[in-house]
Amino acid sequence: MAAGDLAILQALDSARTQWYHLTAIIIAGMGFFTDAYDLFCISTVSKLLGRLYYFDPASSTPGKLPVHVNNWVIGVALVGTLAGQLFFGLLGDKFGRKRVYGITLILMAICAIGSGLSFGCTAKSVMSTLCFFRFWLGFGIGGDYPLSATIMSEYANKKTRGAFIAAVFAMQGVGIIFAGLVSTILSSIFLSAYPAVPYSLDRVLSTQPEADYLWRIVLMLGALPALLTWYWRMKMPETGRYTALIEGNAKQAAADMGRVLNIEIQTDQDRLGQFKASNDYKLFSMEFWQRHGMHLIGTMSTWFLLDIAFYSQNLAQKDIFPNMGLTDPAKSVNAIKEMFQISKAMLVVALFGTFPGYWFTVFFIEKIGRFYIQLIGFFMMSVFMLVIGVNYADLRDTNKHNTGLFALLYGLTFFFANFGPNSTTFVLPAELFPTRVRSTCHAMSAAAGKAGALIAAFGVQGYTLDSHTHKIRRAMLILAFTNMLGFCCTFMVTETKGRSLEEISGEDEGVHQGEMEMSEAQTEGRSVVM
Repeated sequence: MAAGDLAILQALDSARTQWYHLTAIIIAGMGFFTDAYDLFCISTVSKLLGRLYYFDPASSTPGKLPVHVNNWVIGVALVGTLAGQLFFGLLGDKFGRKRVYGITLILMAICAIGSGLSFGCTAKSVMSTLCFFRFWLGFGIGGDYPLSATIMSEYANKKTRGAFIAAVFAMQGVGIIFAGLVSTILSSIFLSAYPAVPYSLDRVLSTQPEADYLWRIVLMLGALPALLTWYWRMKMPETGRYTALIEGNAKQAAADMGRVLNIEIQTDQDRLGQFKASNDYKLFSMEFWQRHGMHLIGTMSTWFLLDIAFYSQNLAQKDIFPNMGLTDPAKSVNAIKEMFQISKAMLVVALFGTFPGYWFTVFFIEKIGRFYIQLIGFFMMSVFMLVIGVNYADLRDTNKHNTGLFALLYGLTFFFANFGPNSTTFVLPAELFPTRVRSTCHAMSAAAGKAGALIAAFGVQGYTLDSHTHKIRRAMLILAFTNMLGFCCTFMVTETKGRSLEEISGEDEGVHQGEMEMSEAQTEGRSVVM
């Protein structure tokens, strides 16, 4: 008896696409919408924070976050995300996907509000409070990665599973767009309500006190989608695979999945015992490493390398925009106008570079496959970043009218990140590993990615903060190299399209091996009797 012979698994693998699948995509995807908004909206307000809290009246330049403060304000949520991924990923395998799924949203909502209410009498105390809440905000965000991916992979049928998981992740692109859109709209409203007086150096360098409300509102609005989604997450049943294969309750799994998929599923409780016995090896056991070790190293290394480039791109946008002619120099605009320009530029890049790539993956992942999309994405990112790095001085030279070409090349790196490894590194760990450790292995892969993001936030981003040509050029060349490493590491994973999760993970093989051993034992027994 193969795992695929279990009625519940057959039903899930062959179920026609219906409204419940779309509902699951929206419910899980709204978590990623919230994640992206919360993680990337900080880029739209970080320069405003510097002008509000680090303005020196004796200086002739606008206030600016010190490098170490900027790194922590930007990066502390990523530290929390890494910790949350490991924590909630392990809980997802131990206690079930659904039981811990709603906790992440509540934590995200509370900490988004707390971030906006960051208090203190000094700049240091305000930034410290902000970092505290953003760490725990990231902790909740971290839980969304393994749980959403695992739930979607275990709900989906085998023909559209990759597209469904990618669609959940594509909501990250929508969240990035809304981070730019909301910041653009709110800063525009504040500009209209508190217009700048006629030009004067003092007025440009100082900041309207009303701007202190602006950044807080932007951060607090991240709580809204989390709160709106929580009820529907709690209504979702536990995945049929977890209920059947981990809890061993075929009757409950058949009832839950039969209800949401509007089909009748047979109960085959007696067959589950053999399946569980055939796959009863522990994470990090020798058998696990023989079966899945190479895949785990592959998913961790590619996600790690991808996020160095992806988060370097996203978090450093605000510092590269002036060189692309998308924003004015800080000395020539007041603080709210500067935020408006940064947010607008971020919105444009997201609309035309970031967003399309996600949905190209959704539409083509079942045709091209995860493996080739990842290879193509890493390779093209490396090529475009190499071109930018080698020609950076010429591309940023406004006298040569190359800023449009710079913007195009920069946007294409975003496109191929998302029509490439940024999507596939999320999909593959949800498919390659056995049900018992799927959430944990996805969490380990995602945490490796966030380790790469921390390098971007605390290392690579520092190269761009002063906008010096040689530093940005060097950063682009480093990122081109890391992408080529990601290209090479992709060969440690395998294609998963069109196959059941049990076939991909090898859980079927264990069952088949058990059947052969049982058959041999029965044959030997009959020979002895004869």
